[in-house]
Amino acid sequence: MNEYFGNLNVLPTSKVIKDMRKYVETNKIPVINDEALLFFLHLLDVLKPKRILEIGTAIGFWAINIATYDEEVLIDTIEKSEFMFSEASKNIRKAKLIERINVFLGDALEFELDKLSSEYDIIFIDASKAQYIKFFEKYEHLLTPDGVIISDNLLFHGFVNNSKMIESKNLRHLVEKVEAYNNFLARNRNYDTKFFAIGDGIAVSRKV
Repeated sequence: MNEYFGNLNVLPTSKVIKDMRKYVETNKIPVINDEALLFFLHLLDVLKPKRILEIGTAIGFWAINIATYDEEVLIDTIEKSEFMFSEASKNIRKAKLIERINVFLGDALEFELDKLSSEYDIIFIDASKAQYIKFFEKYEHLLTPDGVIISDNLLFHGFVNNSKMIESKNLRHLVEKVEAYNNFLARNRNYDTKFFAIGDGIAVSRKV
């Protein structure tokens, strides 16, 4: 984020959030950056969601920031890694948000939908990049008529649209998956999708 704007903008803060920031920096855990987080906070002000579903909890950084900022929102979040699930659960308890953030352990592709709410105002996809299309198609049915699906990391560290320059075959394959998802969103007639070069690339898809 621009340093000048960074000093003007106010992000959620608490001892738990400060500790999480130190933790992810020390352990090199990827979480949403401040620029993208501010974008989400602005969307909260505009959309005023009541219930949010997050695919990919990690240590709970995004969910805790969102719930700290908006004291009315309820969040369900799914995490595949047992270690990350444990860390997220601890952080949510420390933040005293267990009544508003429900974290589930499981593979989002195999997760039973009847464990979740019947409708969400926002669905946030930030898990395995290779599975984004499958996540979208599985969970879009839980979206409210005026809801939005938000997808993160769609520039994938600047590699997207430059996959031929990547020497690693595995990395190139993953980047091609992200490119395929971007094209999937752009061509999906059931949604109006806007792409933003914010953070690592964000798309906001609203039902047509």
